Amino acid sequence: MQVILLERVAKLGQMGEVVNVKDGYARNFLLPQGKALRANASNIKSFETRKAQLVAENLETKKEAEGVAEKLNGQTFVVIRSASDAGALYGSVTARDIAEAATAAGFTAGRNQIVLQSPIKDLGIHAVTVVLHPEVSATINMNVARSPEEAELQASGKSIQDLAAEAEAAADFEISELFDDIGGAAADE
Repeated sequence: MQVILLERVAKLGQMGEVVNVKDGYARNFLLPQGKALRANASNIKSFETRKAQLVAENLETKKEAEGVAEKLNGQTFVVIRSASDAGALYGSVTARDIAEAATAAGFTAGRNQIVLQSPIKDLGIHAVTVVLHPEVSATINMNVARSPEEAELQASGKSIQDLAAEAEAAADFEISELFDDIGGAAADE
């Protein structure tokens, strides 16, 4: 199906382009969302008359998105989840969880604006992209931890795995010292 794009659509084209898309994509996404019109003579004519208005609206929304992106870029949000000692989550952190964390912090972000390559399934700080406008995106950090104290430690640059390794090494050292002391006492007798 041929459609006229009313706004920039990622991996498809710029505003005003006539592109071929699959029928289902056009009927189920582009047309209902108001991102495109069917490419016929009357729609092409109406688009040409509305083009200046659409460009102006696009520039206005882009400026608003850039303003929000400046504030949002680099922000860190904390999500508390239960996890194993190895750092693997018992669930996952999804786009919905990230959107809720951003909304709780005072930013407006929908789950459809969050771009995750795959759900977050381990503790740590993860970079996440938020698409605010087809041409504007921001990067936020998600600090996934088991407790607020653990989140503070991760924010200071220490990973949970490093802390667990240090604790294990300290315990091994104490045990070896204990056995050295016992061995030394036996040698004295």
